[in-house]
Amino acid sequence: MKRIIIHIAIIFLLIPFVGNAQKQVVVNGRTYYIVKAIVENGDTLPYISLREIIILPPKTFKSQAEKKRYKRLVYNIKKVYPYARLASAKMYEINAKLEQVEDETERKRLMKIYEKNLRDEFEDELKNLTMTQGKLLIKLVDRETGQTTYEIVKQLRGSLSAFFWQSLAKLFGSDLKTEYDAEGEDKMIEDILVRIENGQL
Repeated sequence: MKRIIIHIAIIFLLIPFVGNAQKQVVVNGRTYYIVKAIVENGDTLPYISLREIIILPPKTFKSQAEKKRYKRLVYNIKKVYPYARLASAKMYEINAKLEQVEDETERKRLMKIYEKNLRDEFEDELKNLTMTQGKLLIKLVDRETGQTTYEIVKQLRGSLSAFFWQSLAKLFGSDLKTEYDAEGEDKMIEDILVRIENGQL
């Protein structure tokens, strides 16, 4: 019993340092979650924020052709969605590191290293995307980061690079300035993403 109380005390001592984050700690080989806590009537209670779950009715189709198009879209989204989420995480990580560097030459040197590492890790996989998947990825990057692919390239590599890649994309029928429109043109994509996040697809 004493050991359990010590474990709980350690966890609650760490709570002020983690804010809203839910983290894992291992104490004597056991995994615990660190969460926010509230005190109510003298009792300390864990306070965990749960993500919103949107319940959607089963999808219905007017024809087999419509069902086939939908399944193809689901397949393409599942293929590129992980890359969009990863882009968001990597961008956050790179920006956090670059904010600590004031010297512009050093920033450029680091950017080249980050770019090379990303190329080595993902270039072969991304080369195998179809045109449709590439266009979807551009939209989903905007959804996940809040910035178009063009804005990201411009921010990280400069206006000249952004112009070059935009011109190249245009040659292949794409547009790096494409924005994600969850309420309009991309409503179906948003519906699929919500179903994926809910575990329905």
